[in-house]
Amino acid sequence: MNLLFDLDGTLTDPYQGITKSICHALKTLGRPVNRQMDLRWCIGPPLKSSFAKLLETDDGKLIQEAIAIYRERFGTVGLFENEVYEAIPETLETLRDDGHFLYVATSKPTVFAKRIIEHFDLGKYFRAVHGSELDGTHSDKTDLLAHILQRERIAPAETIMIGDRKHDMIGAKSNDICGIGVLWGYGTRDELEASGAQACIRYPEALRTAFDK
Repeated sequence: MNLLFDLDGTLTDPYQGITKSICHALKTLGRPVNRQMDLRWCIGPPLKSSFAKLLETDDGKLIQEAIAIYRERFGTVGLFENEVYEAIPETLETLRDDGHFLYVATSKPTVFAKRIIEHFDLGKYFRAVHGSELDGTHSDKTDLLAHILQRERIAPAETIMIGDRKHDMIGAKSNDICGIGVLWGYGTRDELEASGAQACIRYPEALRTAFDK
């Protein structure tokens, strides 16, 4: 089976790096930042849509400026303010050794995703890391998964998307891929099931026996 793994909220917990970099961008742009501001919802969706909501604007130039400022911090500091979820390495090793083909499928730019995967020594488990381009290409999960299916020449019927947010499940459903939701990340069971998850997994260890070869 081909197993596509989301990155943020599925393999690693990126909360500190993402939220601190968002706050850095907002402060630089002179926007007020409330310490009590809940930014959990920003983990998962494409950054462009998150900044559009945070800045309350559809001004593409301003949104791109915010993203550029965000990346200045995230690309040097934020991407390592991150931690691998407990039992993820062991789970990936078991799945790989059982004969499954593992891929990373993230809306995060590939250049950042690869650095994170290698930093945490997870690269040995994956056949490839697929993300978006810095210009936003493939940041939508539906487009990204379609790209992966074509690029890797894999069949939807032999592929499963594993992620923690609705975007993962919507992208999977749109590409006729089975979607499995994980509950240790940033999405709720209600969100995942309403978006098409065919099952939800509470702990990483449960993935080790969840798939037939």
